[in-house]
Amino acid sequence: MTFAPPRLDRSLPPVRVNLFSDTQTRPSAAMKDAMMRAEVGDEQNGDDPTIQALCDRMAALLGKEAAMFLPTGTMCNQIAILTHCRPGDEILAHESAHIIANEGGGPAALAGAVVNGLRGARGMFDSAAVTAALREKRRNAPPQTLLAVEQTSNAGGGSVWPLAMLSDVLETGHANGLATHMDGARLMNAVVAAGVPAAEMVQGCDSVWLDFTKGLGAPLGAVLCGSAPFIDAAWRWKQRLGGSLRQGGICAAACLYALDHNIGRLAEDHANARVLAEGLGGIAGLAVEAPETNLVFFDTRGTGLTADELAARLRRHGVSISVVGRHRMRACTHLDVNAADIRQALEIVAEAVR
Repeated sequence: MTFAPPRLDRSLPPVRVNLFSDTQTRPSAAMKDAMMRAEVGDEQNGDDPTIQALCDRMAALLGKEAAMFLPTGTMCNQIAILTHCRPGDEILAHESAHIIANEGGGPAALAGAVVNGLRGARGMFDSAAVTAALREKRRNAPPQTLLAVEQTSNAGGGSVWPLAMLSDVLETGHANGLATHMDGARLMNAVVAAGVPAAEMVQGCDSVWLDFTKGLGAPLGAVLCGSAPFIDAAWRWKQRLGGSLRQGGICAAACLYALDHNIGRLAEDHANARVLAEGLGGIAGLAVEAPETNLVFFDTRGTGLTADELAARLRRHGVSISVVGRHRMRACTHLDVNAADIRQALEIVAEAVR
């Protein structure tokens, strides 16, 4: 068995409509120009003014004291866990959470922490689920130190936690001595969809991060926010894991550009996702989940095809969609997919199913 990433198959035609993920976005010419004009310095020594400007802006946006620039969202999650937890500690999170399913077992491998997966519809759980998972404090039980939520919930269909439900869950965690952390990979999608200011949405989170490589369209970068003591402690883990940068302002400039130009337009991605879902729902054999943001999940069981089989047919016609289960697929709209692309993709899917 190999764990190497798949190589580009040059026998396939170029991808015409890329619905595989919003991580597939590429920086625009204007974003590249901003990157090339960035003022830079040695980030590890605190000398990169563009990174500092981004961190200051993100701390203000999310209502936190301090922020730290990192290469990836997974590193944000793992550094937050390493800062909040000690070996043997237990984390409460949804059973489909990214930290369980998509980070290589990082909490156990790096922090020595156990993740207790809670159940709930569409990647969310309520305060009753948190209360039910709480353990009696005794010497032979793992210390429960962290409660983690994901906004939006990826595996939950791009679902948005309602503010009241989210606040109740976070308050329950705090009331029982748990720190709270938000995986905010697509946080701004939730902010735009719900019409709730970012700082209000994350008010109950001790730590939270935003990814710039998804709907916001930057080539790399994420920002982790929290209290000044938390970020100070997190910096040691950033150093240990090789996340400290030199002239990283080139990349931070792309993130600043995204904050200025790519947040409001997320509503276009949500609208395209609704059109896509409606069109897929009209194709015989496909069962489609109603999207809340830019992720459209659907089931292929009724077509007689597995998700892999349908994905292969689509790829031969230039459409890329991700497979997340034997019969479950995920299509993701983003700034490099427009309304015409959606129409073209629907025509190709309909033909592939026939």
